[in-house]
Amino acid sequence: MLGNVLAATSSKPSSFNPTTLIFIVVIVAAVYMLMIRPQRRRQQQAQQKQNTVQPGARVRTTAGMYATVVDVDGDDVILEVAPGVEVRYMRRAVMDVVSPGDEPVEEPFGTVDDDDTDDDTDITDVHDAGEESGTDEPADAEETAYEQATGTKKD
Repeated sequence: MLGNVLAATSSKPSSFNPTTLIFIVVIVAAVYMLMIRPQRRRQQQAQQKQNTVQPGARVRTTAGMYATVVDVDGDDVILEVAPGVEVRYMRRAVMDVVSPGDEPVEEPFGTVDDDDTDDDTDITDVHDAGEESGTDEPADAEETAYEQATGTKKD
């Protein structure tokens, strides 16, 4: 009886479908061409840029900080991030060597564009509205914001 069962299961012919194998090969090739190969190319380009970093070059780190290379010490680079402020980074942290035209222009801290105002209400108009009501309470949230920003309390 056991022999008949083994004979019945082993006598079943296995069918090999070559289209399945071709489909699997095509998927593996597509993954390689679309994902692995471009990533390797980017890694090689980044490695070349990191190896060619010389003192005096402006660079952008992987964290997005712009700095000037002061010294190259083996696998480390010393970057000047501000006048007189030098930090040590691994060479791998250098993402790109930037030319002077590629670096973003920063405005000094605290400057405000005139185009950024959302309404035409003047701060003095808001303050006057509070005085007209006869209370010492701010007329609205804008006056409170004004007082917090200037550090002065209006009488």
